[in-house]
Amino acid sequence: MGLTDQKVDNRRYMAVPRTLCFITAGDDVLLLRGAATKRIWPNKYNGVGGHIEAGEDIYTSAMREIREETGLDVRELTLRGILNIPVTDQATGIIVFVFTAVAPNRQVTPSAEGTLEWVARGSLDSLELVEDLPTLLPMVLAMPPAAPPFFAHYSYDAQDTLRIQFAPIPKMKRNGTQIDADKR
Repeated sequence: MGLTDQKVDNRRYMAVPRTLCFITAGDDVLLLRGAATKRIWPNKYNGVGGHIEAGEDIYTSAMREIREETGLDVRELTLRGILNIPVTDQATGIIVFVFTAVAPNRQVTPSAEGTLEWVARGSLDSLELVEDLPTLLPMVLAMPPAAPPFFAHYSYDAQDTLRIQFAPIPKMKRNGTQIDADKR
């Protein structure tokens, strides 16, 4: 199939791709407290990441965003999940590729995006997190190295409350090891 056959029909669901990464060092996770001037999530804690640029693959985008926002050259960048977030009348959305990575050190470079903070995993409940992180972050940080990625769909109810629906993942083998969906 050539380029001209790769047609996009504007009546179909369209999505903007983004990356989100949670970087760890020991029992701490690096979070970005959004700058007070940010349009979305000012003063709230989130992982690091951003938009995937045209001509860029997802892995390269995640590494670039991590470098731009933290100054770190991480290792063990691992895809943990994919989020589908419809945002405009169910016709347009955001696809977020969620990663974890390990920091080689804790020396971060300040970012215009906000303030970078190493946070103990046990302290996450005391922070003002972006609305999906109380569900997402503990699950992502608990995933074993060989766990398959999760898939989730976000929606909002009539009261504008976030609803997260995770797709069931059947038992599968990866590298000869049985992986159970409950042990993601």
